Formats: sequence, structure tokens, C-alpha cells
Amino acid sequence: MLLTLVSLLFQFPSDPSQFVVIRKISPKMGTQFRAGLVTSFLFLLLSHVVISTPSDGLVRIGLKKMKIDQTCHLNRRNNGTPGGPIRKYHLRGNLGESEDTDIVALKNYMDAQYFGEIGIGTPAQKFTVIFDTGSSNLWVPSAKCYFSVACYLHPKYKSSQSSTYTKNGKSAAIQYGTGAISGFFSQDHIQVGDLVVKDQDFIEATKEPGVTFVAAKFDGILGLGFQEISVGDAVPVWYNLVNQGLVKEPVFSFWLNRNTEGEEGGEIVFGGVDSSHFKGKHTYVPVTQKGYWQFDMGDVLIDGESSGFCANGCSAIADSGTSLLAGPTTVVTQINHAIGASGVVSQECKTVVEQYGKTIIEMLMAKSQPQKVCSQIGFCTFDGTRGVSTGIESMVDQKPEKQSDGVNDATCAACEMAVVWMQSRLRKNQTEEQILDYVNQLCERLPSPSGESVVQCDALSSLPSVSFTIGGKVFDLAPEQYILKVGEGVAAQCISGFIALDVAPPRGPLWILGDIFMGRYHTVFDYGNLSVGFAEAA
Repeated sequence: MLLTLVSLLFQFPSDPSQFVVIRKISPKMGTQFRAGLVTSFLFLLLSHVVISTPSDGLVRIGLKKMKIDQTCHLNRRNNGTPGGPIRKYHLRGNLGESEDTDIVALKNYMDAQYFGEIGIGTPAQKFTVIFDTGSSNLWVPSAKCYFSVACYLHPKYKSSQSSTYTKNGKSAAIQYGTGAISGFFSQDHIQVGDLVVKDQDFIEATKEPGVTFVAAKFDGILGLGFQEISVGDAVPVWYNLVNQGLVKEPVFSFWLNRNTEGEEGGEIVFGGVDSSHFKGKHTYVPVTQKGYWQFDMGDVLIDGESSGFCANGCSAIADSGTSLLAGPTTVVTQINHAIGASGVVSQECKTVVEQYGKTIIEMLMAKSQPQKVCSQIGFCTFDGTRGVSTGIESMVDQKPEKQSDGVNDATCAACEMAVVWMQSRLRKNQTEEQILDYVNQLCERLPSPSGESVVQCDALSSLPSVSFTIGGKVFDLAPEQYILKVGEGVAAQCISGFIALDVAPPRGPLWILGDIFMGRYHTVFDYGNLSVGFAEAA
């Protein structure tokens, strides 16, 4: 699942005060790009054109949007979050220098769809990064990363090949739920579009955790948050874009194309706003605490009715590095109940029991080897060398290297658990009806390790809208906007875009509005006025 990088040659205007736009192009997953995209690419390459609009002075650079892949999505559940790490921040600021407060922020990098290309050094070494408003550091793999598999699957920064490199050497680490990336600070020139940020501090990662970054479609992360949450108190790239006079205005904006059939993934505009990206006017709310782009929001409505929990106010963060919508368990449970969502693991388990429960019992009574039952049915592709005695642990606690390589590990693990449970009941000489009833009860109680829930894809048209009140205005999300469809045809799954995340006062209750929300609403990050604005995306 490595990201195929396409480098285009462009001529850029010499005026650094113009907007810089990062445009994303979305190929379908697979071995080929869309025919139209290939044609456009060849045209651009052969003609060596400048993609710019004279009337607005925007410079457009082709980048990528990737579609969520079903196999990768399902196989990543056991990492502990829906496809990515949970990151713990230590925040300073209004809470006082002596009181560091831990905030758990949902980071869904493995399912993130929006990536852009930057250059580091002279001449520029190219890296694909997530432009993440929920963090503030820039990091990429280092040539000095020797013992992490992920580093061998992505480009690595080679300081010896850059004439503008300056040694720093201070150690750095960013903690994630599944491990930490660690390394050291270096300083070099950073190319963002046609702009060059001079003497930027960034992290050369010499260690990347487990499998989290091995299969990632990106090489590193470029944080667009405030310096208050920057590891090592490093000055963020965005600050230096402003401080070095490289942008017209201290504003950047996101337009994320949620049309899965569209070739354009979206655009990041540094230095201003492209009026073609939105309809009407933006509703602006002030940043309430620097660190994240955090603001106050009001009630959450389900089908127009108050959910009650945030009626007296909640905090929210606009986070381009998160795909989903994370919020208080109380409200998310109400939403998932209203849309008929059930836990991913629980539903997989019940489906296995309903469709194959009797078959499994018959196979066990016929003295089939328990560890081979699920592979014989077709749920698992391994040869039975891993037994089913691990039971529930195989679903919740198993290490990645022990997982089967089946197309749908969730179904495989559900089948294995059912075998273990049915075996235990058969030893008690229970009837088929008693066994199936018992196993179904256990399925109901299964937690989803990642907190994900699924809905029936054919029920989308009947689901209610979910709305957020921001700045006194109601921002609606329709079912097709808050449901993530993973896979195609009969293999398709529809994942609820809502996941529970509880943050205690004074920083909570907290919502994280990720790409699902930002795709529906064009988002402006106004650094000069310390505010965030939302308008309907065009």
C-alpha cells in the first residue's frame, strides 16, 4: 500500500506574496490511475505548463487523495483505534506553566485520505506528508533510521546531500497509543509549493513504532497547529511562512473533496482563501485556547432534536489529521443508536453465528480439528498452525505479527471465538439451540477494540441528519456525509463516522471535527485574528 509519488515540473511565479495552493488528486485504489488523470498528467508533463489562474494569482500543484481501502481498514482495527494511533499531548497555556494537562486526541492517520508533497533541503528531497492541523511538528524518516521496518519502505532524509543543512541534534519524541516516533532535530530549508521556508527545525525520525507506519501511505507529518503543542517548542512551518513574509495574509484554508468519484482531492490554500471553494459566507468563531485550533460549540442535534449533552456548550477542534468525528460517549451512543449502528466486532460475530453457527457445531461434532474449522469454511487463510485457544484475546489483545493474513481478519477472529465458545458448550452436552443462544449473548457483549460501529449500507437513505451548532449557526451532516463506505459491491461496509472520545473538564467535553466535517464545510484557519471559519463547501 505504498503511495506512488508523481513528481511534476512546473514554473512558478517569482512573487512570494501570492497565494500558494496545494491541490490533491484522487486516484482509485489499485494499480492504475483513472484514464482522465493519466491523460492530464501526460499533457502537463509534455507541455510543461504553469497551472495558475491569472485572475486570482493562485499556483496549483498536483498532489494526492487516497481512498480508504477495505482490506487495510479492517486489518488495522487491532491497533487500538480505527486505523491509527491515539496521541497524548501535554498542553500548556491557560492552564499554567506548572500544570501540564494530558489530552487524548484521536489521530486516524492510517485512514487519513489527504496527502501533499513537500521538499526538504537543497536540492529538495521529496516527501509525502499529512497536513495536520491537530499537531505542530514536521517530521520525516531519517537516513539514520536503521532498525524500523517503516523507514525502509519510505523515502529518508539524507542531510549529507543538502547544502543548506544545519546540525541541531537535540533529541525528540512524539508519543502515540501504539508507540512513539523518536529521533532528533535538524534544520534545513523546506519547500512548500513554490515557497521556500529557510532554516526550519524539523524532526528526523530514527524510530517508528510497530506496524503503524509500515503500511502508511504517507512518509511524515507537517503540523499546522500552534507552537504551544509543538514538541521541543519548535517553531512550526506555518509560523515561519508568516514570519518570513512568504504569504500574503496569515490565513490558510482547506477544501476537501469528499466526492469519491472525483479526481481532485482538494486544496490547501496558504495565504488566503479561494472563493471558488465555498458558497455563501463563513461563520467565524474565536480560538478559545491556543494549541489546537479549538473553539466553543453548542448543541448537537439528531434529526433536528437536541441531544442535550452539549446544550450548555462543548469545546471542539478542527483537525485535518483525523478522518472521523470524535465526541463524548454520551452523545455518540445516542447518535449510533439513532442510525442503527452496532459495534463492528459484535456484528461480525453475530453474522458468523447466524449464517454458519449450525455448520460449525456439526463440524465440531464430526471431530474436525477446531483450529482448522474457520479456514475450512473460508473465513481464515492460515493453515491452522495458530490454535483458537487464545479465544477473545485473538480479537482484542493479539499482537499484529500473530494475526492471520485473511482478507477480513475481523470475521476470521469472530469465527475463532465462536469455535472456542461452542466447544465449551458441547463439552457440557448442551443442545444446538442452547449453544447458539449462548454464543449470541457473548457476541452482544463483545467490545470493539477501536470503538467503530457499522450500519447497513442499504439503510442510508432512511437515516437522520446530525447537526452541530457553531457560532449560533446549525451545520448539518447528511447520512452520506457522516458514513464512510469501505470497499465495493457485496464486500462493502458502511462505517459510522462517529467514535467516542471523553475528555474531562476544563478542556472537555470535547469534539474533534475531522475530515468528515471539513469535507462538508470549507474551513478557514485565521492565524491573524485567531479564529476558525466554516462555510458550505462548493
